[in-house]
Amino acid sequence: MINYTNEELLHGILRNDNLILQYIYKNYFYKINFFIKKNSGDDEDSNDIFQEAIIIIYRKLKANDLVLDCEFETYIYSVCRFLWLKQLEKRKNEKEKIQDNHEFNEEIYDRSFEETADLNEKYKLYQKHFKNLGKDCQKILQLFFDKVPLKQIAQVMGYQSEKYAKKRKYKCKEYLVKSIKQDIEYKKILEDNI
Repeated sequence: MINYTNEELLHGILRNDNLILQYIYKNYFYKINFFIKKNSGDDEDSNDIFQEAIIIIYRKLKANDLVLDCEFETYIYSVCRFLWLKQLEKRKNEKEKIQDNHEFNEEIYDRSFEETADLNEKYKLYQKHFKNLGKDCQKILQLFFDKVPLKQIAQVMGYQSEKYAKKRKYKCKEYLVKSIKQDIEYKKILEDNI
């Protein structure tokens, strides 16, 4: 059986290498699954938390913000444990009741890690509402976020003028923001950050 080093695993995540990701899933998921199921969760929760942990690790690697001073297994377990505690907190469960018998690293809970987890929540909320927009609005906003000039957006969308493209972009963005602000999750995120 192949054993990867910490460095190989991290590079694999960064490159989105399927073999490495399968290896990580095969070798570490069952411990996360066991931990979450033992602490008020189910298989779906385990999958969500594990995927979110991989995304957070990926983002921290991309931002050059990850120094691994423990085994990868301990690190991913610690990330998942942190995310699950945060989830339980949301569900108003008590942290004290958590059952844990696996090694984890308390030191990974630095500010940047919490900020990355918060960003993930905000991004998921944004994605949820972005997907509910009409195709035209999605296209306009995506072009705008990709910093495509309004003149070019007007051409791509088949609009008569840059002015009309600007107006449409504004309306779509306004609708997206309004939609997000009405979501109960948005209110929870705001409360968590107070």
